[in-house]
Amino acid sequence: MDQPINPFSTWPALPAADWADTRQTLHLWTQIVGKTRLALSPMLNHWWQVPLYVTPRGLSTGPMPYAGGSCEVVFDFRQHKLRVHTSAGRSLELALQPRSVADFYRHYRALLREAGIAVKLWPVPMELEDTTPFHQDEHHKSYDAAAVGRFWDVLLAVDQLLNAFRGRFTGKCSPVHFFWGSFDLAVTRFSGRPAPPHPGGMPHLADWVTRESYSAEQIAAGWWPGGNGQEAAFYSYAYPGNPAVADAVIEPVAAFYSGEMGEFFLPYEAARTAPNPADAVLGFLQSTYQAAASLAHWDRVVLERA
Repeated sequence: MDQPINPFSTWPALPAADWADTRQTLHLWTQIVGKTRLALSPMLNHWWQVPLYVTPRGLSTGPMPYAGGSCEVVFDFRQHKLRVHTSAGRSLELALQPRSVADFYRHYRALLREAGIAVKLWPVPMELEDTTPFHQDEHHKSYDAAAVGRFWDVLLAVDQLLNAFRGRFTGKCSPVHFFWGSFDLAVTRFSGRPAPPHPGGMPHLADWVTRESYSAEQIAAGWWPGGNGQEAAFYSYAYPGNPAVADAVIEPVAAFYSGEMGEFFLPYEAARTAPNPADAVLGFLQSTYQAAASLAHWDRVVLERA
């Protein structure tokens, strides 16, 4: 009997320049859908009510309450459709194809109205330099289905690895979730202790948003697909940070600490071309966590699964 293909052995190349226009457009589309979840879902600590979730087909809001019951919005990156489902039995879809952000926004709002979902969205991008309102953005309009498929293949594999890493921790831990503001897949572990107020000052993000995100001691890790002249990479960081972590021995050899960013990085290209990409990524996640947790005197015996 044939063995299933190991997704970690077939990670595709994803040079940032090869799909820059599509990535920027898709980023804005996910913000539009993500703002729907922000508007409809009740507040949770650290903004856990706003991210999207990886599914076998793409990205989903998960169930959201609305006047008619429950609804869900799904990006299907296999058939390249955006789908809206409701507990009232409505299922509507919109083709994911080259179209401007403004056009996507108009059609998406029409889809919600047809499904009976009344929601007020703040129509301005977050965490981005370009704050052109969605309904006026005619310059982001690319959709390379093949590139999105490669992005999705990576995201699906990374989701499995981050969930495996999450399973090693018994303390408070976030779901593995996709933040549409920063366009990355992340998981965060917590020590159980409060953190000092975040100083704020993060570009294009209100300080009160940041302070809720970093209200407790944490070590976060994830994968970002690149942008602004930088290539895709895995990352890991702690809040509060400790400069001494820069001297830690971490895995694999391609990983490094950026003093400017205050984070560890493992270039995606180095991970995907490693003899065993899964081992390389898990080694990075575990070694950077251990370095930060030990310096911060986390109770690792209590918080970690033996």
